[in-house]
Parts: sequence; structure tokens; C-alpha cells
Amino acid sequence: MEIKYYKDYSLSMGRDMEVKTWGHAGFPVLFIPCQDGRFYDFENYRMVDTMAPWIESGQITVYSIDTVDRETWSDPHADPRKKAELYERWLTFICDELVPFAGGKMMVMGCSLGATHAAILYYRCPDLFTKLLAISGIYTSTFGFGDYHDDLTYFYSPIDFLANMPADHPYIELYNQGKSVLCSGQGAWEMPEYTKRMKQILESKGIHTWVDLWGYDVNHDWPWWYKMVDYFMHYLFS
Repeated sequence: MEIKYYKDYSLSMGRDMEVKTWGHAGFPVLFIPCQDGRFYDFENYRMVDTMAPWIESGQITVYSIDTVDRETWSDPHADPRKKAELYERWLTFICDELVPFAGGKMMVMGCSLGATHAAILYYRCPDLFTKLLAISGIYTSTFGFGDYHDDLTYFYSPIDFLANMPADHPYIELYNQGKSVLCSGQGAWEMPEYTKRMKQILESKGIHTWVDLWGYDVNHDWPWWYKMVDYFMHYLFS
């Protein structure tokens, strides 16, 4: 498997950003680590083993990046507006710098808080992200920003901005041209109520996302996420 490491200065972030890739060809896939995660988590937590058949066959190349969770969603003491501004710069880094670096439109995926970030990117930028795999996510800004709300955090809550999206919004057609999956277990540490709420909103808007709830034995942990990723990758790349 071809593996590459990059470190370069990001104008959006005002700091060096690190990226690691796995693969030699195929559709670019952005993997966003779990809460507080680093770019090497894709490998360290062995998700690379699950996705190896698609990588080694040349169907996809995976790009994994650092989160800024420790400075934003995970920091209860930081100024919420400053947290939102930093998170917005991180999203800009992805859209304006990483996507062109990867060669164009991408799939975005993640588990836990990584799924939240992935869904935000997909539903905000369907011109850049044409596939989504979001597993065990929480689709509201209150997880990281509490009761604080402003013009930025509104767009960190898909359950809010999608619920208010007009029925004739041009993004809906873009969503339906792509492929998207939201999945959650209903066992220990899972919060399936957010996925259920997303299902209601998406169906009411005519947005064709596959929303799937797994059983009460399905926990919020890597062994189940491996099974989910393997299951849905066959659909996303069929």
C-alpha cells in the first residue's frame, strides 16, 4: 500500500497542518478522526485494515488530517466565539486547501465527533463532497458550544440548518446526486436520538440519505465501526 506524509503551512489556519494518505489511485476520501484525534489515527486504530480492499484495488485514496477539537468542541472554558472562529478556519482549510490538494470532489467520513464534522462538511458543501459516511455522530453544536449560538454555530448544527432549508433549495438536488449514509448503534454510549432526528428532517425535505439504526447490542466503539464501514463501503462504491 502506498503511504505518504505531508506537512505544510496553511493560510487558513495560520499554522502547519499535517496530512497522511493511503493509496495510489481512485476517488479521494477524507477521514476525520474521532474526538481530539490526530491524522495518524486512521492507521493507529486500524481503520486502514477495514478499508484496505478499496485502497489496494485503486478505488480510493484516503486522506487523514488533524482535528482542532481540543481547542474548540472539547474545550468548555474557551471563549465560544473564538472557538467558532477557529473551527470555521479549520473548515475553510479543508474546503479551500485540502480538497484542491486531493484533486477535486471528495467523500468525507468519520465516527463519533468525526461523524459530526463529516456531516457538517457534506451538508454545507455538497459541491465539494459527493459522498458521506457518518457513524455514531451528534448533529448539533450544543455538544461543543452548549447554549451559545451565533451566525457561525448555527451552521454546525445540521439538525437546525437542514430543518430550516427551503424545499426548493438547490443543495437538495446536489445531495440527491450523491450518496450519503448516517448510521448509529443503539447500545452502550451511543446517542441514536440525533440520528433519528436527522432521519425525520431528511425525509421531510426529500433528501435521499440512507439512515440506518443498528441494534441495542451495538456499542459506540471501534469493533462495531469496522463492521459498519465495511458494510456501507460496498454501497458507496457500488
